[in-house]
Amino acid sequence: MQTLELKAEKRDILGRKVNKLRKTGKIPAVFYGRKEKSTPVFIEATDFGRVLNMDGESSIIRLVFNDGGNKDVLIQDISRDPVRGQPTHVDFYAIEADRAVEVKVPIEFTGESVAVKELGGTLVKVLYELEVRGLPKDLPQEIVVDIAPLATLESRIAARDIALPAGIELVTGPEEIIAAIAVAKEEEVAPAEFDASKIEVEEKGKKEEEEIPGEEAPKEKKQEKK
Repeated sequence: MQTLELKAEKRDILGRKVNKLRKTGKIPAVFYGRKEKSTPVFIEATDFGRVLNMDGESSIIRLVFNDGGNKDVLIQDISRDPVRGQPTHVDFYAIEADRAVEVKVPIEFTGESVAVKELGGTLVKVLYELEVRGLPKDLPQEIVVDIAPLATLESRIAARDIALPAGIELVTGPEEIIAAIAVAKEEEVAPAEFDASKIEVEEKGKKEEEEIPGEEAPKEKKQEKK
């Protein structure tokens, strides 16, 4: 797994004064770990956005301080503004080179499915990342999933079917579906309901109409003989 660099400065500003930092384009953050005490820092919002766009949420990030020191961390949590969605605070977890960590690694789908190409099926991507465990040096940047095994309309790929790199263990449930094939169902037209009462009323009306006597033509008066 590649290591992304992010400049950071240690801070002693806490409480409401932190809002002033945000207005200058900085994000308050903190890093901590099993052997690390909680240390407040701040990072540049634009630099952090760039790191996120490079799959930073599942990558090792090296915090580089202006005094020449650095610290390898993983993003533990991101607080965001409820309206604008922008990061307002970040928690980093300091990792140890000889201690395994659990991370979510993005899935990269590749290959071609016969069920999609020839049988009219639709590829459904159920999961877009897998949670795995391993030493920082062994963590993959991405996990490639070949969809070629999806050869029939009933085919599916589960987490247990994924070949992981050496030294990496699966944390996601092995039965979790990664990808499957869906088939569009034709809409059935429901037959019109038979309304017996309507026919009965129509027949009754017709019968009554036939039974109404027609008006007789007036008879001509005979001329009286003079």
